[in-house]
Amino acid sequence: MSKPTVAIVGRPNVGKSTIFNRIVGSRAAIVEDMPGVTRDRLYGNGTWLNYEFHVIDTGGIEISDEPLLTEMRAQAEIAMDESDVILFLVDGKTGLTDADEQVADLLRRSKKPVVLGVNKIDNYTRRNEIYEFYSLGLGDPQGVSGAHGTGLGDLLDKVVANFPPQDDDETDDGAIRFALIGRPNVGKSSLVNQILGRERVIVSDIAGTTRDAIDTPFSRDGQDYIIVDTAGIRRRGKVYEKTEKYSVLRAQRSIEEADVILFLINGAEGILEQDKKIAGYALEAGRAIVIVVNKWDAVQKETRTMDQFTKKIRENFQFISYAPIVYLSALTGSRTNQLLPVIQQVAENHSLRIQTSLLNDCIMDAVAMTPPPSDKGKRLKIFYVTQVAVKPPAFVLFVNDPELMHFSYVRYLENRIRETFGFIGTPIKLITRKKNNNDQ
Repeated sequence: MSKPTVAIVGRPNVGKSTIFNRIVGSRAAIVEDMPGVTRDRLYGNGTWLNYEFHVIDTGGIEISDEPLLTEMRAQAEIAMDESDVILFLVDGKTGLTDADEQVADLLRRSKKPVVLGVNKIDNYTRRNEIYEFYSLGLGDPQGVSGAHGTGLGDLLDKVVANFPPQDDDETDDGAIRFALIGRPNVGKSSLVNQILGRERVIVSDIAGTTRDAIDTPFSRDGQDYIIVDTAGIRRRGKVYEKTEKYSVLRAQRSIEEADVILFLINGAEGILEQDKKIAGYALEAGRAIVIVVNKWDAVQKETRTMDQFTKKIRENFQFISYAPIVYLSALTGSRTNQLLPVIQQVAENHSLRIQTSLLNDCIMDAVAMTPPPSDKGKRLKIFYVTQVAVKPPAFVLFVNDPELMHFSYVRYLENRIRETFGFIGTPIKLITRKKNNNDQ
């Protein structure tokens, strides 16, 4: 089940980035007292009243040589398309403006719930300044101070009250759910059509032309699969075709609903910085992953071309070194038959449980071969290990002092577990805990 999404919308310099940082708990957005300083739309995760949700700071949408209203309209349209709740922020110091009213008009016509926040209400003497915003017709305005954090709790109460109900009836039906993620124009739609054997989604050379969000079930060789929402940029217009980073949010949503991620790279264009960002979301979510190099037919081949490209992938994506790589062409169908067996393999590894005795034999052998380093005369002791979860596999190491467990030794133990049991395509987690007398 994907998390709800909250988009923060408002004209420049109303404090969107400050509120964003308050919600996500970090200074992830640049904050300066200058209109339009946010240069990139940012995504974060917030938590309130046991709800977890995505947050979008929309301040970074810039359309050069276009009037302010066009930029504001772009922000509002993105919020209306991709959010579950829109947080419309206005400036209590400046007061109501024509730009606020025109954006409010767009939001009123949307079918999304809107929460109106009046920022820069820094003390109670300014509380009366929120009343003029009732004229926007968006319900009760909530006064808040991004600078001091006052009123934020009441504002978030209103936000989470508008979240859609959570579905708790998800069951494991044996189907492998996989999603395709990647930059626009890496060939996601073409690959979906090759896998399904029919033209299910629109294919175009223009980046961002996928229009429909789909979850498509199918079966192959006795195994059930579901292709999770593979839509990239689902909006029309050059504003969306130019904002490549918009694909990150769609990737996040697809990742959350899948067991296995097909991370597509455009073999003809090579590896770009945006690729690393998108792959990082799959890692953070703990999903199994397969690296798919598409458009391999368009790459001019020389001696050891594939080996050289594989080396570049391993250098750029060291954080997913366990991911298998498949080279194919969705356009011609070349090597696409290799994909589903690899998906099935990594899905099995993602759900793999290891017998406790075998796991402890592996760890004790690793310790015997390379004992843990000592720190100030004190040496780490590993008493035993047990697996506590799957999807991804997680292991708890019970030790004498967790502070003595160096990250390099965790990496060594992880490598030994992988050498012994495989776990191709899936991350694994090693958690260190102090052994208490009650631990068995």
